[in-house]
Amino acid sequence: MPEMMLVMFAGLAAGALNAIGGGGTFVALPALVAVGVPPVTANASTTVALVPGSVVSAWVYRRELGPVGKTSLTALTTASVLGGGIGAVLLLALPSATFDAAVPWLLAFGTLVLAFGRRLTRALTAALGRPLDLGSRAILLGQFLLAIYGGYFGGAVGILMLALWGIGLGLDTASSNPARVAQVTAVYLTATAFFLVASDALNDPLPLATMLTGAVAGGFAGAHVARRLSARLLRGIILATAATMTILYFLRG
Repeated sequence: MPEMMLVMFAGLAAGALNAIGGGGTFVALPALVAVGVPPVTANASTTVALVPGSVVSAWVYRRELGPVGKTSLTALTTASVLGGGIGAVLLLALPSATFDAAVPWLLAFGTLVLAFGRRLTRALTAALGRPLDLGSRAILLGQFLLAIYGGYFGGAVGILMLALWGIGLGLDTASSNPARVAQVTAVYLTATAFFLVASDALNDPLPLATMLTGAVAGGFAGAHVARRLSARLLRGIILATAATMTILYFLRG
């Protein structure tokens, strides 16, 4: 029972974090490993458990969804679905160490872009003489690659999405948050379809169901809280989450 309480609270925190700024995987995954779930299975189980919470958060944001720059929501979601499926297949087919070594560096890059992205955008705009705009094709390619990462590991994929949109399109973190939640949900849903069929995620259903329950509650509450936060405070929370996760992951490695 104490172990399941740990898993429940981890799911609650992970669902809330994903709704507010991302990073729920870094709470959920260690909790499952701590109660004896093998790491690769725990990775798949984390994605499965966080899907309902992400869906609930996306539903809360449903009226605020729209295109990202000039890229339509449909095209962006298609890239997320395709990449998420490929990432899930890679997780099931490759040794976990293959991709894991790159994760801290990806997180560090995302954190730096979030921290200094506005200054970099202003500098690039001044140098180019016009606002920076990567265009729909570049954004879709970046989204597809990030979705592969999300389907494989999932940790802070939403933060990396915000970093891509911020540096490539100059979009504000707070205004992009609904799109981030929706795209993370698309990645997780696709990966979950593969994990339920081909992984061991259902072999130990009690931790999975416990975390899933907590994540739904956390995702619902977190999305409502995030909608009421100022843009500056929300950006600060996201940046603090990203920096903390990056440091912890380097220490872990």
